[in-house]
This record gives sequence, structure tokens and C-alpha cells, in this order.
Amino acid sequence: MNIVFLDGASLPSPLARPLEATVWVEREKTPLDQVVEALAGADVAITNKVRLDRAALEQLPQLKLICVAATGYDCVDIAACRDQGVTVCNVPAYSAVSVAESVIGSLFALRRHLFAYQAASASQWPGSSHFCVHGEPIQDLQGSTLGIVGRGDIGSRVARLARALEINVLFAEHRGAQRVREGYTAFDEVLAKSDALTLHCPLTPQTRYLIGSAEIARIKPGAVLINTARGPLVDENAVLAGLADGRLGGAALDVLYAEPPSADHPLLHSTHPNLIVTPHVAWASQSSVSRLKSVLAANITAFAKGAPVNVVT
Repeated sequence: MNIVFLDGASLPSPLARPLEATVWVEREKTPLDQVVEALAGADVAITNKVRLDRAALEQLPQLKLICVAATGYDCVDIAACRDQGVTVCNVPAYSAVSVAESVIGSLFALRRHLFAYQAASASQWPGSSHFCVHGEPIQDLQGSTLGIVGRGDIGSRVARLARALEINVLFAEHRGAQRVREGYTAFDEVLAKSDALTLHCPLTPQTRYLIGSAEIARIKPGAVLINTARGPLVDENAVLAGLADGRLGGAALDVLYAEPPSADHPLLHSTHPNLIVTPHVAWASQSSVSRLKSVLAANITAFAKGAPVNVVT
């Protein structure tokens, strides 16, 4: 098979050439206007975040399989693939452990103000009249309340880790839902009661800007926000305003609206002591990357043999 990986450099280490590949091309990246050219003659496309839309797919009659090197597949026009007879597979839950641990790590960092106290070690500790330096109040995780938006593999794993730390967990019902399902709490109630809110839902028209200025105005004062899902779930200007006026006690954002962001992005230049911005790496533990590669290879092998794969369409 002719197999092309459109954005191989999105993984921290190279993907091994699939055994089924008679032609194997691993491109570092592929701009949108080069997608059709890059996949000309390809039977299999591997993409992490490079978009494959209907216009491109209609020009690729030989394409039979798209392997998404991720769990989320919003970069692929699923309806167009169905119309074109293209199979799409993803890698479910491969990074659930990595992302969940990242969330818990962010909770510790934000509620204990670790970065502010690290800075205080150099700027204030040497001149302190006492053995310690006190700043922002340090808060325990035990007994706090964590609101989780999304109850899939990652959200459920976050909940298990949180409960092990004796954190109270609330799963948020859909925003604006008329009925609250068993095991869920009304969205606005979660906002009002949570000391921390973490997002683990897909990006859809209904969840875009799920957390904006109106939601931050209703959030528990001093609560922290964590987003490891998709950048557009959050209105970034509202987050900056919430941090500035103290409504938000902190934020950990592993994803932004545009990736990569512009060099002058205000979140990258914020001096708020309890803001953490990381470059979309919550998923990227070594064990997660290893699982991702294994499942990608297995999907290609299964497809070549006519066996079941992790089909999303």
C-alpha cells in the first residue's frame, strides 16, 4: 500500500514504517493547500491534525483509509468520507492516563501556587526574616470539589484519580439541558460549586465557547480552570479577564484556539502567577506515544487483512 503520514513531526519520535507499506512517505508537515498533492496516489493517509475536507477527498479517488493519529477526529470530514467510501479509524483512549495525570498535576500546581512560590524562592527567600516565605494561601486538594465536563475515558479516569485524593467529583450535565441525568449535576450548579473545573468534551457547535464570560461570571470565586481538550471550548479573552479580576484563581491551558499560536498571543505574555500554558503535550507521555504507534500500526494491518479496525465511520 502507498501510505503517507501528513504531519509526522507532530509525534515526538518517528513512526516506524508500516509493514504493509510498499511506498512510505512521512512528511514533517503538510499545509492545507498541499494535501491533495501529498496524497496523490495514496491508499492510506495518516493525519494527526492536518484537515481532510470534502474538497480534498473528492480529488483523491484512490484513498481508502484515513488513520487519525489521535482520539479526536474533528480534523476529518466524516460525512464526506462516508460518501466517498473512505474508512476512518482513530486511536481511542490511548492518552487517557497521560491526560488524567496532567490534570491532577495541574490541580496540585494551581491550588498550591507552585510556580509563584518557586519564583519567591529566588526573589524573596534570601532576604526573608523567617525560615519561610508566605504568599498566596495554599489550598489542599482533599475535600475540594472538582467539576468534570465530559465522562468519556479521560473524564472518567480523572474522576478516579481525584476520588483517590478524597476530592469530591461532580460530572456536569450538558449546558442548557432540560433534564439532568442520573449521576450528573446541572451545568450551572457545577460552575457554582466547583473549586476546579476540567474540560474533557469534544469540540462541537454546541460546545464551542462552552466557557465564556457568562460562565466565568457564574463560577465559584477563586476556582481554577483546566483545559486539555480543545482550545475553542474556551473564550481566551474571558479567561484573561477572569484572571485579571480575580474571579478565576488560576488556569492551566494545554490547548489554545489556534495552534501554534501567534508570537504575540496575550496568554503567552500574561504575568499572572497562577497561569500555566503548555504546548498541547498533556497527551504525550512516552507510554501514550508508544500505545498510539502500536494501535496505528495495528489498524493498518487489520485494514489490509480485511479485519475490524477502530472505525469511526
